[in-house]
Amino acid sequence: MCNLFNKPSVYFIMGTQNASGKDPLKVLEEALKGGITHFQLREKGTGALRGQNLVEFAEKCQELCTQYQIPFLINDDVDLALAVGADGIHIGQEDMDCGQVRALIGKEKMLGVSVHSLEEARIAIDAGADYLGMGPVYGTRSKADAKRPAGTVGIEEVIGQFPHIPVFGIGGITPQNAPAVWQAGASGVAVISALSGADDIALQIAHFKNSYKGVLI
Repeated sequence: MCNLFNKPSVYFIMGTQNASGKDPLKVLEEALKGGITHFQLREKGTGALRGQNLVEFAEKCQELCTQYQIPFLINDDVDLALAVGADGIHIGQEDMDCGQVRALIGKEKMLGVSVHSLEEARIAIDAGADYLGMGPVYGTRSKADAKRPAGTVGIEEVIGQFPHIPVFGIGGITPQNAPAVWQAGASGVAVISALSGADDIALQIAHFKNSYKGVLI
């Protein structure tokens, strides 16, 4: 598998409900062709797939990611991740305990954790997290339960204390405001609607990667 954490990473998060009315598998393939570095299936909210429909959709996502050699992660659902052979799982603070998840998935699969403070970061790292998602950096409409925007200060604090752990900024990030996230030391940006809602997904990915150029870390 490729190194997940090379800069500049563009981490795409999507469920069927985030596809902006388009075929979600076509959106994913456009993003894979365009150069995303990882994909997380986050199937939550009104109208989300359930049961066998979700399993079949996840398998199709996994097939596409394997074809393009991009790591495939699943949000929150350990059973689904294990069932379809996902490369990893991402959990939030309200999900299963990080240590329990690590025990269930083993050492080989990737484990990402959403954090909002230095203390949450420390706990996640001690429990075996491979990377952290930190935010919301800016205001976002992709998550109804999102916390208040925190800017890039938290990213700087976590990287200052734990320079070995990759941190991804998330929440309202666009190519225009991404330079501040890179400047804070983030390994990548995690985005939902900024890609799924783009008219030209490949061009938008290029804009994100170009936003890293000239940023001194």
